[in-house]
Formats: sequence, C-alpha cells, structure tokens
Amino acid sequence: MSVVTARRIVVEGVVQGVGFRPFVYALATRRRLTGWVRNTASGVEIEVEGPPDALEAFLGELRGERPPLAHIECLREADALPQGRDTFEIEQSLDGDGFQPVSPDVATCPECLREIMDPRDRRSGYPFTNCTDCGPRFTIIRAVPYDRPSTTMAGFVMCPHCRAEYENPRDRRFHAQPNACPDCGPRLSLSDAGGNPLPGDPLSEARRLLVGGRIVAIKGVGGFHLACDATSEAAVSRLRERKGREGKPLAVMVADLRDVEQLCVISTEERRLLTSTARPIVLLRTRQASGVAPSVAPNLGRLGVMLPYSPLHHLLFNTPDGTLPPLVMTSGNRSEEPIATDNADALGRLSDIADAFLFHDRPIHVRCDDSVSRVAAGGEVPIRRSRGYAPFPVRLPFESRPVLAVGAALKSAVCVARGPYAFMSPHIGDLENVETYVSYHGMIERMVELFRVRPIAVAHDLHPDYLSTRYALGLDPALPRVAVQHHHAHVAACMAEHRLTGPVIGVAFDGTGYGPDGAVWGGEFLVADYAGFERVAHLGYVPMPGGDRAAREPFRMALAHLLRAFGEWDPELSPVREATDAERRMIRWQMEREVNAPLTSSMGRLFDAVASLAGVRHRARFEAQAAMELEALAEGLAGPPYPVEIADGVPLVLEPGPMIRGVVDDLAERTPPTRIAARFHATVAEAIVRVSERVRASRGLDRVVLTGGVFQNAILLGATRQGLDACGFEVFSHHLVPPNDGGIALGQAAVAAARLQGA
Repeated sequence: MSVVTARRIVVEGVVQGVGFRPFVYALATRRRLTGWVRNTASGVEIEVEGPPDALEAFLGELRGERPPLAHIECLREADALPQGRDTFEIEQSLDGDGFQPVSPDVATCPECLREIMDPRDRRSGYPFTNCTDCGPRFTIIRAVPYDRPSTTMAGFVMCPHCRAEYENPRDRRFHAQPNACPDCGPRLSLSDAGGNPLPGDPLSEARRLLVGGRIVAIKGVGGFHLACDATSEAAVSRLRERKGREGKPLAVMVADLRDVEQLCVISTEERRLLTSTARPIVLLRTRQASGVAPSVAPNLGRLGVMLPYSPLHHLLFNTPDGTLPPLVMTSGNRSEEPIATDNADALGRLSDIADAFLFHDRPIHVRCDDSVSRVAAGGEVPIRRSRGYAPFPVRLPFESRPVLAVGAALKSAVCVARGPYAFMSPHIGDLENVETYVSYHGMIERMVELFRVRPIAVAHDLHPDYLSTRYALGLDPALPRVAVQHHHAHVAACMAEHRLTGPVIGVAFDGTGYGPDGAVWGGEFLVADYAGFERVAHLGYVPMPGGDRAAREPFRMALAHLLRAFGEWDPELSPVREATDAERRMIRWQMEREVNAPLTSSMGRLFDAVASLAGVRHRARFEAQAAMELEALAEGLAGPPYPVEIADGVPLVLEPGPMIRGVVDDLAERTPPTRIAARFHATVAEAIVRVSERVRASRGLDRVVLTGGVFQNAILLGATRQGLDACGFEVFSHHLVPPNDGGIALGQAAVAAARLQGA
C-alpha cells in the first residue's frame, strides 16, 4: 500500500480573479494529487494529498511558478490528515471576515487580442473580450470574494459557450468573472450629444467622426475619455475651449510602438513601461516633426503617450486602411471635475463638450482614471497612480492595525492599512471641486468596504483647512485622530514603499505644506522615522506675497526673492516688467507690513521664481507649469552650479539669495535661459548633497530619501542621485507611489500605524 501525505496551504496576495485556482488545479492534476482549492475572503486555501514525492514537487511548483497577474505575498503550509479523496476539485468560494488584495484592471493579453482580430473566431471584433490574464477587475468589483455575482457583470447571463468556458478548469476563462461574448455580453452604442441613437456600426461611425475633426466621448474601463484628432490644431483647440482646460497637457493614444516612435524618442525602459500590463500614460521626449498639434502639450518638450489597453481601443485603431491618426484621450470631465462613469451622467455633464458618445452597457462601479508615469534616473516614477496599479497594495515593514488615511487636498488619494498591507485608492483629484469631494467620500466608503477595514484611527494632514482634514475631523468623535505633518508624510511614504526602518535623512521638496511654526514649508531636510521627525535644515524663508496667488503668478515669487537678495528691483528684469505698477506697490506693501505674505521655504516656489527671472513663465495656467517649462529648457544641457551657501544654526538654512544673485548676474551677461535653467538644476542638486553631508557628519546617517512633487523632475532627480551616490549615500526615491501629494496618504497611514504601535 502506497504512502499518502496531506498538506493544508493558505496563499495570500493578489490571487483572485487572476487564474490562480485553475493554476493550482493544473499543478495538482498533473501530479495526480487529490484535494481541493477555494477562494476565501483573505486569499486562497488548498488541501492536497498524495505520494510524498509528488506532493513535494507540487509545492515546489506552487512556490516557483504563478499565473501572469498573480502576486504571492505569503504562502503558509501545515501538515493535514489525508481524507482519501479520489479527485482534485475547485470548490465554492468561502466568505468570512478576512480580506485580500484585489487585482488592478490590466491590459488586453496577446491571446485575447489574437481572438478579436481573427475573423474566424467567435469573439472577432468583440470589444469586451477578456480572460483570467487580462481585463477589468477593480472597476467592476462590488465585494469580495471575487465572484461574478459580486461584480457589475452580474446582470449579464452567460450563453452556453461562455458558461462552458467559465466552468472548465482547463480553460483560460475558468472563473474569469467578466467573461462574455457578442451573444451574451455588453454592447456598444453611439449617440449624438442629445442622447439620440446614431445609425451604423458604432465603432466605424465613431472613427468617421474623429477623422472629421469631431470630439467623441468614449466610455472605457474606468470612465469616459474625450477623444479627438491629436494632429488637428482646430480639433484640439476646440476640445480645450469646451472642456475649460486652457494649458494643461493632454494625453495621446496611438495604435502601436511604431506609431510611438514616429512621435517620440523612447528608451528601452520607456518601451517596457508602455507595453506593461498597466499601460500607463508615459511622458516621452517629443520629436520635432511629430505632427502632433502644438497645443496638445505646449512648451514642455514631452508628450504623454499611451497604447491601447482594452479591446475597444484596439478595435478603434484597427481601421481597414490604417489611417486613424493619433488621438487625444483625455479624462471625460470638465476641468477639475471627477471623470464621468455613468452613461446618463456623461450625457448630462459632457453634452456641450462632445459631439457624440460611444457608450457601452457594462456598469463601472469604481471610477479609475489613467495612470501617468515617467522614467527618471533609470527607473519608473509614478506621477498619477490609478488604472493598472490601484489598488495593488504596498507591503509595509510592520503589521498595521486598521487605519484610514485621508490624504491631502491636491492630487488626492486615500489609503487603508491593515496587517502587512497598505491599499492606496486610485487618483481622485483636487478636493477644491464639490463633485470631486463627493467622489472622495464615495471612494473612502468603497475602500473601507472592499478591504473590510474598520478603522481604529484616522490619519490626516496637519493643515486645519484642508477639506481632507475637515473630513477626518467630522468623523465619529470617539475615533482617534493622528495629525501628520505634510513633509513627514512624504518621507514616510517613500520609506514605506522601500520597507525601510530606522531614521533616514528625508529631503522633501514640494510647493506647499503646513509647517508647525505656521510657515509654508516646502524645502525640507528631516531626520525622520515613522514615529516622528526633526527638521535639521530648510530652504531660507521668503515672503509669499498674495498667499496662494503666488503659486499661480510666479512673478510674485521672483519679486519677493529679488527684494530679499538685493533690497530693490532692477526695472530691466522681466518679472519686474511683467508686474503692473499697482502690483509692485501691493507686493512691496504686503512684504513690508507682513500682510497676506506668509513666509515660505518652498522649493517649488523657488523654481517658479527662477522660471520667471529667466523669462520662461510669469503667470501659470496650471499647477507647476513654470517649473515644468524650466525643466524642459534644461533637458540635455549642463552647467556649473550657482553659489551654495548654508548658514549654521539649528536647523541649518540653505540660503536662496546667492542662487538668485547668480541668476541675475547671468541675465546681465545675456546668458540664454537654457543655460540658466541647467545651472539652476545643478545648483539644487549640489545643495542637497552638501546639506546631506552636513547632516551625516552630525548624525551618522547615510540613507537619503528623496520625496515631494519637485522630485517628479527627472533632471533634478538624476543629478541628485548621481551626486549622493558619488558621496557614498544610499539613496531611495519613489517607484510605487507618486512623490507628489498622490502618495501622501501612504505616509500618513504608516505614521499612524507606528504611533498606534508605540502607544
């Protein structure tokens, strides 16, 4: 009689909706083992039995292999009693009070793409084709465990063919919850701006309208896009005017990598990112003769490009003659509003923007905008983390009690933490808009429900007037609040994604953050761990005349820095000429009387000041426009840094005056703005290295974390990393969550978890 042993296995991670149970079934049946596998609320459970050698081989394959979209975070096993089963089965899902990560929505896999392009296949031309290796996940899930009744596909009854695939453990569509075909699944329709159906094939007619210069609202995976011909200046200008998006860059979608190469110069890493399952918008260096309308991304030298990521997009570009031009694919909303997801809502909000609507009838449960990334210093830097990434978790370096972190006010995202995981929501947007704030409320409710987090504390920004802070303070008074300083949260977010423990030197550079001293911080050097921080150095304070208005009018910061550096204004300098007599009088009065001119240490505002001095941008039409255009000027150039002066004291002060005087000296010598931009970037990088060396000498720390929105700047990030590396520092920057405020909720959650642990 042969020996039979048994094991009980629990697998945690992204293991539902990704073909993990069929994978286990295939491994077990290949080894002629018996038992079962099932989904639970916290992952996947397996009981397997058979000869010891076959069982050990099965366990080795389980640890060493996985389906393409699965991510195993933890695999636990224990001996079990053999049950004498004759077969291996996939059992019904088991609910409970656990929780488990959920897969993001991912791009169409090669097999599904082959099917929709094959005229002999039953899914030929079908825009909702998917399998366990691709398709919608997060945007259609209503609850876990992830089964069809818990998704927005519940209302579509599978035909016999789809049902047979769904129930066959050897089929790649086994328990693919959005499984459908033309006979039983969602369908497309085309309407005019009044909601009246338009005749003809919806895809063909939508193409015809786009080629004719019209704007079409297209319902996608996580919401609507507004699309138009990206090579038509008239179409792009009309879209900008109707949408109320004056200067902010627009994203472009093209059919394939060959088309990307016609528009942009791409590196190997950028190519990998463009074709990844996440399919983000990637910021690429634009070719001079790209053919894209100048108003798509004016004065930036870079273009946000993405490839088709759903069958609908692939089919849209699959024209008989291959003549569909690159398309602007921008969020389906009015400027600053949340992206539209519902057909009726889209008609109500977008009918005076779009000329036609390409609808489908699969409901979207969670809105999810496109993600945006770039490659800098050899790696990916997320700018907006959403579709394709969210809500994939960050694994923390410690166990967290259930915590809700409500994020900041701009580029808002929220985070729930429990156990070893922190789950970041998709990008929500700026909370200044009422509709976005309503969407923010809904996202918090969905994240708490989906991941079964009953918070024992809520973390929020220190700023009392952020709407996110007000939201936190408006919750149940019995729920403890954890106020987290803005730049400490930035540093903690980067630490958490790298699973760092212990103190680090945190360099947190951004536009604005509330400081405990009442000033506007933004050029900070912190010695920090999760529990707390000490401010060891900062950019020297200057007044910010007009308060928040200074962020929209960079000439104000230029005048403030000039007055501090020289005591007077040279009337020949461009920011001085830009300001009217009344504006100059008011700015001087505000600074002298300290009225509506809060002190700031913001590095973002220093970038604005230098951009204005160099004549690049005096009045911004969107956040960080001046700094982005200054970076574009410095691309590929080099120059010696301006003088760097660090004043002794506690904390150290990085004086901006010598830099400003250096820029003015260059202007007097008629130095081109490109060289000024390059020298300024080199100066900031040099200053970071020198301050870090001073901190290392006094504290013995050699790990440096680079964070905050300023480190979206690829030139600065690369130069800073290079300088710190050369001096023997271990350097960490963002690769999983954005360095900007879109990642700050992760830092808030990590700080709150650490403080609760300490308490």
